Amino acid sequence: MDKAHLTVKNLVMYYKTLKGEVKAVDDVSFSLLRGETVAVIGESGCGKSSLAKSIIRLLPRNVSTYKGAILFNDLNLMELDEKSFTRDIRWVKITYIPQAALNSLNPVIKIGDQMIEPLILRKKLDKREALEKAAKTLKTVGISENFIHRYPFEMSGGMKQRVIIAMSLLTEPELMILDEPTSSLDVLTQASIMNLLKNIRRSLKLSMIFITHDVSLSSELADKVAVMYAGQIVEFNDANAFYHDPKHPYSQKLMESVPTLRRDKKLDFIPGAPPSLLNPPRGCRFAERCPYVFEKCDKDPPLIYLSEGFYVKCWLYARE
Repeated sequence: MDKAHLTVKNLVMYYKTLKGEVKAVDDVSFSLLRGETVAVIGESGCGKSSLAKSIIRLLPRNVSTYKGAILFNDLNLMELDEKSFTRDIRWVKITYIPQAALNSLNPVIKIGDQMIEPLILRKKLDKREALEKAAKTLKTVGISENFIHRYPFEMSGGMKQRVIIAMSLLTEPELMILDEPTSSLDVLTQASIMNLLKNIRRSLKLSMIFITHDVSLSSELADKVAVMYAGQIVEFNDANAFYHDPKHPYSQKLMESVPTLRRDKKLDFIPGAPPSLLNPPRGCRFAERCPYVFEKCDKDPPLIYLSEGFYVKCWLYARE
């Protein structure tokens, strides 16, 4: 069996608000091999972005609980102090593209000047070397090297997203976390960005965590799928198995709500709304919306392993 590149074990991240404690990430576990992509899918507010920030340790100031294990190349990142994590991991070995990343580009500073900062600070390059590296990296994402002299306001949304991706590649990372990287783009530009991500993953042997609420989009990139609901992963499965035969009732409902060109397929929807992460229900958190709910669902379901490393969190699969 190949060694995991990243393994997340029983990760918990809660934070306090005036209304109470938000259980944003609640006992989450998954793993990926080097060069693989895990798609994290689920409705808005289910904890996908909080999971990403927990891995790269961009925690809210009001965090109240942060525990578990994050093994990256067998190194437990939870045991690193902040100085070591900042110097060796965040934006170095692991990069993160947050939602609405296009807004992070300063419109009145040239692209090249914005790209060279991490190279000067992290890689200790001088300005000339850093500009050469920046130009070369732009070429990797399909942008002319001359664009280091352009301003962001001169670029389209798709080109700015390519610049953001290029910036995340500057330190030659091993793992890239992308949070809704195509959400603000039109369909054609979205397709070109997805093709770019496939190409750089293959050519650079990158591992990726791809976060999206778009189930159909996730199928273009995923090797594995993690389905999040109310702060928990309720299904973690091989991508082919998931898209052909989802196991968790929530996963099934998600797939049934995806539009297709098939005339014989009726478009379905998930009734109700997700529970509040301030006060999630006892037992299965999907029970109130589940068509298969029964008495046992009042208790928290265990992880039922479908095969090695893959599981579903549902009483329907528990053997008596």
